[in-house]
Amino acid sequence: MSRKILTLMSGIIFGLGLTISSMTNPEKIKSFLDIFGIWDPSLIFVMGGGILVTAPLFHFLKNKDHLILFSKFDLPIKNKVDMPLIMGAILFGIGWGAVGFCPGPAISSIAFLNPFALTFVTSMIVGFYFIEIIKK
Repeated sequence: MSRKILTLMSGIIFGLGLTISSMTNPEKIKSFLDIFGIWDPSLIFVMGGGILVTAPLFHFLKNKDHLILFSKFDLPIKNKVDMPLIMGAILFGIGWGAVGFCPGPAISSIAFLNPFALTFVTSMIVGFYFIEIIKK
């Protein structure tokens, strides 16, 4: 039960951070990606803040034998660039640039009953299941 509560609290904190920094606003993201128009660099500071908090914790936790709520810290085992990774990155980039949403902010935007966010998240979930069908 502690893991579920911690996961929920982490998600709420993440969602609040996205909301406070206006990253749930697709126009904010599109402005960041519009480097030849009216460019808004604020996303750099949001990402930089996330890296400044996460990098030291990641380094500290990866060398621990036992954590408080988990028995180990799992690191990705895949370390090569392959076609699924490239295609996923391309699709993510196209989607992010076209609509200004990525999964975290889109899920956070559901709290505002944003119909566009609801459509995006529904499409994302359908895509998760669709890729499993394609992989088989």
